[in-house]
Amino acid sequence: MKNFFLPFIAIFCLFTFTEASGHSEPSFSGTVTGIVVDAETGSPISYAYLHLENINRTATTDREGRFELRNVPEGSYTIQIHRIGYVTQSQNIRVERDEETRLSFQMRSTVLSGQAIEVVADAEGTLGANLEHASLKIIGDQLRRNLDVTLSGTLNNQAGFAERSMGAAPGRPVMRGLGDERVLILEDGGRTGDVSWTSGDHSVTVDPSSANEIEIVRGPAALEFGSGAIGGVINVVRNQIPNSVPSRVTGTISTQGSSVNQGLMGAGSLTVPWNNLVLNVDLNGRFGQDYSTPLGSLSNSYLRTANNGFGLGYIRSWGYAGLSGSVYYSEYGIPPDPEGGHPAGVDIEMYKYQTEGRAEILIRDSFFNLLEVRSSYIHYHHVELEASGRVGTQYDMDTFTGSVKLRNRGFGFFDSGVIGVWGDFVDYTVFGSRTPKSNSWSGAAFAIQEADIGPLHLEAGLRLNHTAAWPEQERPNSYIGHVRERSFTGLESSFSAIYNFGQGFYLGSTFMHSWRAPSLEELYSEGPHLAAYAFEIGNPDLDAERGLGTEIFARYKQDNFNMQLAGYYNSFGNFLHAQDTGRPSIPRADLNEFQYVGTEASIYGLELSGEYQLLENLAIDGNATLTIGDRVVSEEEKEATGLTESNQPLPMIPPLNGNIGIRYALDGFTIGGRVRMSAKQNRLGEFETVTDSYTIVDLNAQYNFSWGNTLHTLSLNGLNIFNEEYYNHLSLIKDIFPEPGRSVNLLYRVYF
Repeated sequence: MKNFFLPFIAIFCLFTFTEASGHSEPSFSGTVTGIVVDAETGSPISYAYLHLENINRTATTDREGRFELRNVPEGSYTIQIHRIGYVTQSQNIRVERDEETRLSFQMRSTVLSGQAIEVVADAEGTLGANLEHASLKIIGDQLRRNLDVTLSGTLNNQAGFAERSMGAAPGRPVMRGLGDERVLILEDGGRTGDVSWTSGDHSVTVDPSSANEIEIVRGPAALEFGSGAIGGVINVVRNQIPNSVPSRVTGTISTQGSSVNQGLMGAGSLTVPWNNLVLNVDLNGRFGQDYSTPLGSLSNSYLRTANNGFGLGYIRSWGYAGLSGSVYYSEYGIPPDPEGGHPAGVDIEMYKYQTEGRAEILIRDSFFNLLEVRSSYIHYHHVELEASGRVGTQYDMDTFTGSVKLRNRGFGFFDSGVIGVWGDFVDYTVFGSRTPKSNSWSGAAFAIQEADIGPLHLEAGLRLNHTAAWPEQERPNSYIGHVRERSFTGLESSFSAIYNFGQGFYLGSTFMHSWRAPSLEELYSEGPHLAAYAFEIGNPDLDAERGLGTEIFARYKQDNFNMQLAGYYNSFGNFLHAQDTGRPSIPRADLNEFQYVGTEASIYGLELSGEYQLLENLAIDGNATLTIGDRVVSEEEKEATGLTESNQPLPMIPPLNGNIGIRYALDGFTIGGRVRMSAKQNRLGEFETVTDSYTIVDLNAQYNFSWGNTLHTLSLNGLNIFNEEYYNHLSLIKDIFPEPGRSVNLLYRVYF
């Protein structure tokens, strides 16, 4: 239990030293203040959310539409502001030391959920190319409209996204055909500390209902957060540790109901300022019964989840320091496998304790202007219970993580950037199999820099990684091979360029060379995993995974129309994955052996998305994604299996899919519908089955209104309203059960 307090102690010592060192003089930071009003009526807009890009500073407007951001380091920034029902705005600003930067925003209402405008201040420079990045955000009414039980369900309607699922709770995002460790999931920029990427029955320990925004990061910026994330980084922003002092007590109260599983969610958050201290408290609970399908109720698909936490921030002129703690608890069911493994289903009980300490210290008169230090400890416990109540498999994992980052001013032709070091230690134990208790240590150094040269925006990044993994006991003659200590070192790089041609047209390209060390599971797994219908076999001889990714995209943005077309290609010299061998295991003949292997592979495709305002209050939007995955069949495999083809489709690749929606908005009220479509998937990996095409119709309505000093939002969604029977190709139970049937969901949230 003493490990629980280590991040607290580290950060407390850091900001105590900072106070004692005399960093309290406000001679190297400035203040940003302003007001936000409605462009048509001139009335103040409350509860608008502001965020300074490239620095961790956020604020919310008060009842009079005013905001204040204190302790902002001297420099140039992009400030973004969004509010449900209004056009998102971005503006370049310059903050000078000991000065107040005053801003005024006039926001206009819109029916376009993805619309954003750039407010070009004097002439900072150019055509606004520095406001275009390879990343994107999901915010405001778009986030509320798509809010689901899981993070992957919330993102599922976005271009390029799919969901790997296994019932109601265990869903994980897949981006452009890439999942598992190739997509890194973060919460407030930190690791989640779970094992959701190791197997389809493991859920992500993040509840999207508490998110202020969800960031999708690709390209060089992704190298700041981890190795091997060639698919991208998903960061759920909650601002658990406060970074600014609000002018009053604020909070939210939320509830959500779902008819498909008689589900109910209740949540609340409270922010309390007191002098230089700010306290955040979050409470969240969710439960649901077995969900219904067009063929009847899906047995053992229930869900019980609680996620509670606090954050305390100490904000001064030298920056801020803070502490947070949270507890995540979940019980959920894995549906039965009638053909073997677990015909009655498996129950999973899981909890996670997490503590974090963080500090940002402003630096004056130096090449660097900001120091960020983070430290966290996470204890994760996961038990899989068979119908008899016997423990089938149990996972225990302790993760210690620390990082130091320095944000720099410009040099050469670079305008700004970040350099840093990161490290973590993992203590991993699996009970119920022959998987040995094992540990790993990882360390990295990275640098990411940005530049704007006229209308050209450039980003470049490097990350040097080292990982060591070792079992508690060496096993030279193990069934899976020579179980021993392994170490890996590799370099990653990425480069992105975006050119602004003017008139709303942008053309860009991103290159990424990724590297990922094999995980402890990939190296050392040995034993049955009933919830995943598998007998998992690691491979202690695996080499690191290396990939090359390229993307070319074009964007066009106007007041009433925006569109993006992207083509991407990812190739791997050693693509690590668990391959179904088709062989029943010797200890458990009812489970096939899944062997971790490395093969040459490629994943490529096209992605199209757009939004168009037909009339003043009427808009349509849609997207489509085509992804193809192939792997090279080795000569050894040809001899063993009799295959004659040199290439075979990769498993778990989503078929051609997309959706199109229509939306009408007037005076805070929005009503619309969406059609989700998927083509037939007949490009099949080993032992996969064909998934038929489908067309699903959803309806939605939202209403936002102010009452006294509060803002209220109501969202009503009707999903699969015609109760169609359809199957998700990335569902691990698709051969047995269809996706959920008709559902009516209601979300109510009040801001005060």
